[in-house]
Amino acid sequence: MADEHDELAGTEQPFVAHLIELRDRLVRSIIAIGVVFAVLSFFPGPAALYDLLARPLVAQLPQGAHLIATNVISPFLVPLKITLLLSFLVALPVVLYQLWAFVAPGLYSHEKRLVLPLVISSTVLFLAGVAFCYFFVFGRVFHFIQSFAPKSVNVAPDIEAYLSFVLTMFLAFGATFEVPIVVVVLTRMGVVSVAKLREFRAYFIVVAFIVAAVITPPDMVSMLALAIPMCLLYEVGLWAATLTGKRPADDSETA
Repeated sequence: MADEHDELAGTEQPFVAHLIELRDRLVRSIIAIGVVFAVLSFFPGPAALYDLLARPLVAQLPQGAHLIATNVISPFLVPLKITLLLSFLVALPVVLYQLWAFVAPGLYSHEKRLVLPLVISSTVLFLAGVAFCYFFVFGRVFHFIQSFAPKSVNVAPDIEAYLSFVLTMFLAFGATFEVPIVVVVLTRMGVVSVAKLREFRAYFIVVAFIVAAVITPPDMVSMLALAIPMCLLYEVGLWAATLTGKRPADDSETA
């Protein structure tokens, strides 16, 4: 028998109804991505989007040097991949709303107050990490790398290899900017206290530099560009965790 204080009592739906709702929300998300993809395919177009993505590297190449395509269909597929990725990012608010609308009925009020801000802030932080990587890190990393290139070497990066590198860096910096969210969630769930995380600060700095050394290219610039923001964001997470605090015990649901 459900507890009289359980605010979710009586809101259960049949399993098939959940599947139908999930299907509908997935279809809406796909349609949103498809609409954005169609718009971007006409303006500015996949080729222009790839040129924009490659701009930080092209700006550091020797005069007259260009990216090359070693695969026959790469000039067609690679720009389409970029367009699809950007379409997903642009349509992300719609996708997240569909996800939120699907899970919200099964959440308690205190969980709704926590989850929605976390979803929004994590999305903003991930996009901020990607923007930081593109506008700040890429130019300095490519300049540093090109400064070590021998004069006898003809620098002509492959477009697929460059795309793979860019996606890896975007994912690394986007995930790094999620550190405050992880800290807040851990403290909010009672897994660890803010005091313990402060004690762990010195170890986290070491871990941050190790992770940066493994993920980024083997140069000091990119390693510092990833490790230093990670350490600063850890402090931001501690500050945010102190403000939010752990959820009071009397606010928890009863079985």
